[in-house]
Amino acid sequence: MKWQKRTPEEIKSKIFEALSKNVNYSSEIILGVPASYLDEKVFPQNKTFLKDAAFLSALVQNPNHIGCHTLGESESFFHGTQEIERELIEICGVDILKGEKDELDGYVASGGTEANIQAIWIYRNYFQSVYSAKTSEIAIICSQDSHYSMDKAANILGLQLFKVTTDEQTKTLQKNDLCRILDDSEAQGIRYYIVVANMLTTVFGSVDNPTIYTDELTKRKANFKLHIDGAYGGFYYPFSNKHTNLNFSNPFVSSVTLDAHKMAQAPYGTGIFLIRKGFIHFATTKQASYVEGEDCTLSGSRSGANALAVWMILSTYGQNGWFEKIFILQKRTDYLCEKLEELELEFFRDPNSNIVAIRSSSMAHEIAEKYHLVPDNHHEANWYKIVVMEHVTLDKLEPFLADLKHHFSKPMIL
Repeated sequence: MKWQKRTPEEIKSKIFEALSKNVNYSSEIILGVPASYLDEKVFPQNKTFLKDAAFLSALVQNPNHIGCHTLGESESFFHGTQEIERELIEICGVDILKGEKDELDGYVASGGTEANIQAIWIYRNYFQSVYSAKTSEIAIICSQDSHYSMDKAANILGLQLFKVTTDEQTKTLQKNDLCRILDDSEAQGIRYYIVVANMLTTVFGSVDNPTIYTDELTKRKANFKLHIDGAYGGFYYPFSNKHTNLNFSNPFVSSVTLDAHKMAQAPYGTGIFLIRKGFIHFATTKQASYVEGEDCTLSGSRSGANALAVWMILSTYGQNGWFEKIFILQKRTDYLCEKLEELELEFFRDPNSNIVAIRSSSMAHEIAEKYHLVPDNHHEANWYKIVVMEHVTLDKLEPFLADLKHHFSKPMIL
C-alpha cells in the first residue's frame, strides 16, 4: 500500500529530494527549455524562508508535468517530481478506488471538467479507431443531474448527449426513461455509448447506480464504456460507503474522475483522471514530437507543484486519518438533517453524502443569502444546497438553524 501517514519532516524531506532530481535553472546551464523558475522580480525567493516551505519551493522551481507519467517515458527534466505524481496516481487508483497495481494510467488535470472531457475524448477516439465508428454513431448518456462538463464534452467533441431523468424524491435513475432513450437513439443510428455515472452530483450529492446502465446495455449487447464522475465524491464517498461499486473493482468501470481541490482541500487546479491501461494512448497527440514521451492529456503543460500538494495532503492524513476526517463530516451532516427533520422542512440527502439540498419552499431567500447557500439555478431556484466542508462546524450551523426555526415558527430543541 502506497498510502501511508508520514510526519511533516518526512513529507518535507521527500519533496525536497524530488526537487533536487529535477533540473535547476539557477545552478545548471539549461538553454532549450521554454520555461524558468518564477520571476524573482515579482516573486522574491527568500532562501531562508523557502528551505522549510516544501510546497512554496515547488511553486518557485516551477516543474512542468506535461504528459502522462504512468506510461513510462516522460520529460526527463522533471523526473524527480513526476515520481511523486506517479505515487499519487497509485494511491488514488489502488488504495482509494480498488484498482490493481500497475494496471492504471492517470494524471493530475486542471479539474473535474477536464478529466471528464478527457475520458469522453478517449472513448470517442477508441470507438473511431477500433470500430471505425462515425462521430454520428457515438453518444454520451448521463443523468439529468450530471455536471455541465458533459454538455461541454458533447459540444467540443461533436457528440449527441442523452440525459436520463431521475426520480423527483429519490434522485435515482429512471430505468424506463433509459430504455426509451436507448430505443430512440438506436433508431437514430447510435451504435456506441459513452456512459457517465455520478458519485455525488454537484447540486444534490446524489449517487447513480451504474448497474441500471450496465444491465440494460449488456442485455441489448450494446458497445459501451463506463466512466465515473467522482469529481466531488471521489475523496468522500469511498470512505462513507465501503460497499460502493463505483470503483475499479467493478469490471465495467473503465475510468474515474476525482477533484482534490474540493474535499481534499488542495489548491485549485488539482483534478485527477484515472483510466485502465490500454486506453489513454487513444488521446496521444503524435504532433507533440518535441515533448519527450509525447502528450496524451487535454491540458498539455501543467503544474507539478499541484500534484505535490495533493500527495502532501494525503500523506499527512494516511488512510486511517482520512476515514476519521470523513466520519466527522458525516456526523455533522447527520446532525444538520436531524434538525431539518424536526422543523419538518423538505430536503434531499444521500445518507453517505455531506451535501444537503433544501427545497426553495422550505428556505427563506434572505436566509439563503445570509449564509451563502448555493441555488440549483440562479434565475429561479428550486433547491438550495449546503455542503458540510471542514470549516462548516456545529458552531456555524447553529445560527443558521436558529434563523430557520424563527422564520418557520416550528418548535425545535437546539
